[in-house]
This record gives sequence, structure tokens and C-alpha cells, in this order.
Amino acid sequence: MDDRIHEHAAVLVDWSARIESGDDVVLSVDEGAHDLAVAVAEKLGDRGANLVNVYRSDEIQRAYLQAHDDDFDDDPEYERTLYENADSVLVLKGTRNTAGMADVPDDRQQAFARAREEVREARLATDWVSTLHPTRALAQGAGMAFEEYREFVYDATLRDWESLSEEMDRLKTILDQGDEVHIDAPGTDLTLSIAGRTAVNSAASVAYDSHNLPSGEVFTAPADAEGEVTFDVPMTVRGNTLRDVHLVFEDGDVVEHAAAAGEETLAALLETDAGARRLGELGVGMNRGIDRYTDNILFDEKMAETVHLALGRAYDACLPEGESGNDSAIHVDLIADTSEDATLSVDGEVIQRDGVFRWEDGF
Repeated sequence: MDDRIHEHAAVLVDWSARIESGDDVVLSVDEGAHDLAVAVAEKLGDRGANLVNVYRSDEIQRAYLQAHDDDFDDDPEYERTLYENADSVLVLKGTRNTAGMADVPDDRQQAFARAREEVREARLATDWVSTLHPTRALAQGAGMAFEEYREFVYDATLRDWESLSEEMDRLKTILDQGDEVHIDAPGTDLTLSIAGRTAVNSAASVAYDSHNLPSGEVFTAPADAEGEVTFDVPMTVRGNTLRDVHLVFEDGDVVEHAAAAGEETLAALLETDAGARRLGELGVGMNRGIDRYTDNILFDEKMAETVHLALGRAYDACLPEGESGNDSAIHVDLIADTSEDATLSVDGEVIQRDGVFRWEDGF
């Protein structure tokens, strides 16, 4: 087994999930993530944690959903109880077929997801962490050779997370103390209100209220937005490519929208509910181990020299106590490249120019 798989397991258990002796852990394993699961199980056993293993397969899920009549149990207590009694949930993604659910009707998938809302909430109440094991299907989806993709995944994942968290904390402090963010780039002149918000240093650990490995972003929840923004990084959303999305905001709401590709999908997203026309997140990518776009949000939104904004739901961790923030059934990230002709300013002071922060060489 590749030594990097064991290193990945160690980072997940020690840095990300902070597993301790006696912790009750649910290990959710995609069919392509077997090798990583073996390494993680060994690490959990050495730690003295308690383990329940859950196997996930798109082929199994497809067979079940295709045969079902859509009348799903809206509170599967047996499944919910598993997560209510867990300390941590470790999700190991690694599909063998990225289109494994392609012929399952959207309404059936949505009905199944709605029926498991309480299960989802119970899982999210744990110290959960999601990570990804490289597979040939994911490499193909990223347009990369398998060995090339493995190098990419491990460069993004096996970082000096402690040092990166210290650098990211510099940006968190600036955002926490700031009232207004301005993004200036080709097709973008956007002002965001962040007064009273708390930024999250997403350093790939539950200790930082961060639940993805890899991570490497600092994000907050804008209270308001004014101006225009262009997202030039292609994204696949609901099976359709969105490219060169352009949004115009007035008083926090999207009042105009366009896209070079996927305009119908964009319009449908914006019509989801009232909150879908407002922003729930501003994120700044800071993981320089991610050096290309792969059409996988786990990596792309963390890429250095990018910013992303999410339409829809805001994260509670960014909000003042007692404030609910923007509410929506969606949270859809859209990404803009800020590596050229771009500045990011807080309260009128430029903190990043052409992807370089003011504390970095070359600013």
C-alpha cells in the first residue's frame, strides 16, 4: 500500500477529527475508498476508538431508488440513532463511477434526501470530517492520468496544516475586524458587508470548525451585497456546466443574471426560494497545494488565488449569536479567479493583489 495512504489516514484521525481513546466512530466508506478505509481502521484501532463501518455504493443506492415507490420513511430511526450516538463520522469518498446515479430521476433522489433530513442533522451534529481517496473515475472526471491525479490529491491533502492554519488566521483576523469587503476584477465590482460576522479559519480540523480534508479557505457570511460579479471558473451544478456566470446585486438580492453556459440551471437555482437570490458565503482560497481546477468543489473552492461566493444558506458559525442569517434550501458555490488584474480590499485597504497577500513576497 502507498505510504501516502497511511499518512492520509493519520492526518484524518489525528489532525482533522481529533479522535481520542473511547470515541464512538462511524466510518462511511465509498466503494473505491477501500485502501484508505483499511488504513483508517488500523489507526482507529491503535487509538482505542470504537468503530462501526458503513459501506456506500452508488450502484447499490441506484438499485434501491430505482425499485422504490417514492414513499420513503420520513424518520428512519434505526439510522438516525446510529449518528445520534456517534462522537465522530469519517466520510471516505472515492467513487468508481461519477455517473452512477445518472438515470435515477431527480425527484426521487430529492424525496429520498428530504426523508433523511433528520439523519443528516444527526450526522452534522457530530465531529464529522469528509475526505477523498483518489480513484480512476475521479481522475478521468478531472481530465488527468491516474498517477497525476494521485499526486494532485496528496499535494492538496498532505500539507503542513498547522503552519497553514497560522497563515490563514491572519486573514481571519482581518475579516473579523472588518466592516466591508470590496472585490475588483474584470467584470467584477462588488461590495460586501461583513460587520459583526465571524470568519472561519477552515484548516481541515474540527478544532477550527472545519470538516473537509483537504481544506484551506477562510470564509464568512456577508450581510449585504451591492454591485456586479463574474465567475469565470466553470462548475458542474445539477449535472449541467455553469460558465462565465454574471450576477448583479442590489440591496443584497440578485436582480440580473446571465451565463455563457447553463443559464437555465442558474435561473432555476435563483428561483428555489427567496434566500437563493442572496449570498450565504464569501470564501477565499489559500491552499497552494491545489494548482488547477478539477470541477470538484472539495478542491476548487480551496485553490489559492480564487474567491468564491455561495448563493443561499449561510453557515451559523459565521453569524452573531441569535441571528439566523440567510436561509435557503441551496448553498451553491461559484468561483472567480483572482490571479490577474484583481484586488481584494477590506475597509478600503488592499489585502490581496493578483492572488498575492500583503504578507507574501511579491505583493
